[in-house]
Amino acid sequence: MIKISSIDNAKVRTQCLFPDFDHGRAPRMKLDAIDLRILEAIQADGRITKLALAEKAGLSPTPCWMRLRKLETAGIVTGYHARLALRRVAPVASVMMEVTLGNHRQADFDRFERAIGSIPEIVACWSVGGGVDYILKVVTADIDAYQRLVDDLLGRELGIDRYFTYIVTKTVKEETVLPLGSLLSQVN
Repeated sequence: MIKISSIDNAKVRTQCLFPDFDHGRAPRMKLDAIDLRILEAIQADGRITKLALAEKAGLSPTPCWMRLRKLETAGIVTGYHARLALRRVAPVASVMMEVTLGNHRQADFDRFERAIGSIPEIVACWSVGGGVDYILKVVTADIDAYQRLVDDLLGRELGIDRYFTYIVTKTVKEETVLPLGSLLSQVN
């Protein structure tokens, strides 16, 4: 049986790692079809010109730019990033890692999350419900470098009770574009 306090702690932990993940509590900005076209266009091409964005949105440039700024100010657009083909730059090992902590006090979660936040090779960390506490995505030069990172984590006494390693052998799908149309059709 799950205690309510356990659920509340999971929400707090998730908010620490992902401040934009609000468990449905934050007021949502009402988006119209033009906003959706703007969001879809900038997801597909973060370097799109003002003119091209306005054309895709069906607006003139100034009102389109004002809408984009409004979406940024509202925290819906949180940044613009380049997508890299890292394997063309250097050999890499991508690893998914499940982590379970030995204790489940808030201080234990906080200590672990602070440590994870300072390690650049850990490129994503999710607090999850179920049989494990966290799932991490780790990118290192090779498996030996990954093992050194794990040894370092275990040496820091972060409360890790057990971990499982999954070596990524092939990326089948990795999207950065969110399916706004299908997500929002379920809300309206």
